[in-house]
Amino acid sequence: MTESKNSKIPIYAVIFTVVFKLLFLLTRYIQEDSFITWRVAQNLLDYGVIGFNGNTKISASTTHLYVFVSYLFNLIFGKENFIVPILIFNSLLFTIGSLFLSHLVLKNPWHKAVFIFLLGVLPPSIKISILGMEYGLLFFLEMALLYYGFRKHKTWALIVLPVLILFTRIDTAIFLGIVFLVDTYFNRRLRVKYILGGILGISVALAFNWLYFGELINNTIVAKKLLYDHNFTTQQNIEYFTSNYGNFWGMLKLPGNFNPLTIVILLFELLCFIYLIRQKEKRNYFLWMIFLFGWTKQIIFISQKSLFDWYYWVPQLLLFVPVLIFVLEQKVKRNWWLSLLILFYILPMLAFQTIHSIATGNGEWNYRRKMGLFLGNYEKDKNQWIFLEPAGYIPYFSGLKTIDEVGLVDKQIQEEIKKDKKNYWINTVKNRKPKYLLSYQDLFEGENAEYYKAHYKILKEFRVKDYIKSDNKILEKIYKLKPSGTDYNLYERLKD
Repeated sequence: MTESKNSKIPIYAVIFTVVFKLLFLLTRYIQEDSFITWRVAQNLLDYGVIGFNGNTKISASTTHLYVFVSYLFNLIFGKENFIVPILIFNSLLFTIGSLFLSHLVLKNPWHKAVFIFLLGVLPPSIKISILGMEYGLLFFLEMALLYYGFRKHKTWALIVLPVLILFTRIDTAIFLGIVFLVDTYFNRRLRVKYILGGILGISVALAFNWLYFGELINNTIVAKKLLYDHNFTTQQNIEYFTSNYGNFWGMLKLPGNFNPLTIVILLFELLCFIYLIRQKEKRNYFLWMIFLFGWTKQIIFISQKSLFDWYYWVPQLLLFVPVLIFVLEQKVKRNWWLSLLILFYILPMLAFQTIHSIATGNGEWNYRRKMGLFLGNYEKDKNQWIFLEPAGYIPYFSGLKTIDEVGLVDKQIQEEIKKDKKNYWINTVKNRKPKYLLSYQDLFEGENAEYYKAHYKILKEFRVKDYIKSDNKILEKIYKLKPSGTDYNLYERLKD
């Protein structure tokens, strides 16, 4: 009876962790790119087309499977009410994924429960859960593959889950590849069913892209590569790495080019990993998978100069797993080790993420969203175009057709970038004559100022300083401590 009751403790931990993290919904911190995915889902709902602007097909979202999930949530709850349910759903999926992971690396139910909670309140876990992106779904699928496919040896998991994983994000080929290599090395044989699942997954993802969009690679990948392509010298590569490595491997972004905390964390993670794999436990099989994947994913994306921090959330967590196991399984002074970890790492990280979420949520929801609402109320004709960057909050809440600077949601601009990368912005404005321009810069000053003055008027200036005020003095201090957002100028085209 006691054993049966103890086996449910990790389940209770899942419920408690999800409920605890729901507090972060109050911060209204939702990632800009989530609104791109959700608008694609709503475009599918309204026009029957996976796109962003009416009936034009485009893979504007990085993730296909999450688009369909978002579509279902819009269908069930409606456009006005789906956001909170899907954020809760994402948090639940992530935490169930951490439950699967705990089964792979721990035996004691109480250890699993503490592991689930502590892993769940780290900054990347909070962001995965409540920022609205596809990583809750992805983490769930990846951990389900390890648990059901490689722990329980379920054939369906080895074949079906790789398909779903690759249909969520094509770059998950890195995860599937590392799992394949470690499994082959440990078992000294090829797992044919898993190979079949991988082949099916790649085939489904590429075939869907080709048959529906007429392209093999997602437009988002092509667009980012086209605009962000840089030819760096060796010295520039070194400077780039030293100024960014802390943001990638660490769990928080600190100013400056040297982040000693990240180095300490990395070394401790590595030492804990070495300590654990020397124990010759069965779980080493899974520890090698997640640890090698964490390092490989980080190195590949850093080498490609991928600045977006969400690429590193899952690797950050998986690299930290050996630390949690090491602390939880200490037979001498375990409570002392656990207290030190919570006091000097978990709580500061939780406090940091709380402040970050409140400040960024203010900048995104109270500032950028209101820009979209203003424009949506001002312009009733939703067939008018706006040219801006980024393509999240403002297009979503304004409802206008959108050209984004990168070309994520509009392919035509990519042709302008190919023809004349230096002048593609002004060329797009001249050729397509969007009714609205939203810019970080004052367009009435600079090289093309005369053209803008002749064809556009400034409609409204949006300033971050106007949104870092609050009647609540604590919130105001947080807003001023970490002001979030960028000053914008909104321009409207003059009548010809």
